[in-house]
Amino acid sequence: MNVFRMPVSAVALAGVALLITGAAAQPASAHPKPVPLRALAAGTGVRIGTAVDMAALADDTTYRRTTAREFNSVTAENVMKWESVEPSRGTYDWQPADDLVRSARAHGQAVRGHTLVWHSQLPGWLTTGVADGSIGATELRGILRNHITTEVKRYKGRIYQWDVVNEVFEEDGSLRNSIWLQQLGPSYIEDAFRWAHAADPKAKLFLNDYNVEGINAKSTAYYDLAKRLRSKGVPVQGFGIQGHLAIQYGFPGQVAENLARFEKLGMQTAFTEVDVRMILPVDEEKLATQATYFRGLLDACVQARRCTSFTVWGFSDKYSWVPGVFDGQGAATLMNEEFARKPAFAAVGEGLAEGA
Repeated sequence: MNVFRMPVSAVALAGVALLITGAAAQPASAHPKPVPLRALAAGTGVRIGTAVDMAALADDTTYRRTTAREFNSVTAENVMKWESVEPSRGTYDWQPADDLVRSARAHGQAVRGHTLVWHSQLPGWLTTGVADGSIGATELRGILRNHITTEVKRYKGRIYQWDVVNEVFEEDGSLRNSIWLQQLGPSYIEDAFRWAHAADPKAKLFLNDYNVEGINAKSTAYYDLAKRLRSKGVPVQGFGIQGHLAIQYGFPGQVAENLARFEKLGMQTAFTEVDVRMILPVDEEKLATQATYFRGLLDACVQARRCTSFTVWGFSDKYSWVPGVFDGQGAATLMNEEFARKPAFAAVGEGLAEGA
């Protein structure tokens, strides 16, 4: 449960901003040392996290130092996904994921697992086998069970939250017509949670999706699903809101109310993949709007009773996924390509300081 927050004056916030950015109208030698986000988060009850690009972690010293300094939670951006851990059937490549877990332990960071069941980034041997009929429904169910059990057991006790089932609904609230739904029917969702729980009973198990920040058809479908499964004793313990926003579409409404309804079911909540993209080029007005979006989601988390983590999907535009997916858009993270802090970085720091 997050602690009660006393109001903070504008003067105090200005002081916090200086500590966060290290900026002040004084000689550089007199600048106060910036306070890391993870230190500001310490009194909030919320872990501050980032997705980690393992190639950047290995090759970029600034990236590596910033990851260690600023965050107390990390998520594998790609290296725990199925196509990465089992590229050939029965042949596993755990090294990159192991490296992340090892790095996290060395730097006092908790690890979020991402993701066990998804319609995307599946290994070719699996999708081809289903498509040509050489893998039937019964065998597929066994393959899925083995995948979940093997991966969760490998990291048992070292992952505090798992995104078990990822992106299973369409925008209208209907189930996504994935190979899992086509071959196994909707029961695969329940099965996945039961298998993951059996493999690591202490990890918190999450549903996870995008465009579910506020109350809408999609988030309501998740609410109804979670309520139904929990009434059957299925260990659905958390709801993950990705938080991929864009300033041109406006800030979502009823975010706090959405968190509250899941928490009333006895579930944890988390923001799991936050970034805020914009149409390029960048200008000061866009950066200011971006900062309010990051702060809006963070405040909703800090003020909620059971929101346990706030994870940004990368922290530098140098390694952001956005430009490669959204043509003409980018600048979606807390830092630019040179690791200079944007207004959004200060906004997150101020929000954490207030929350403490």
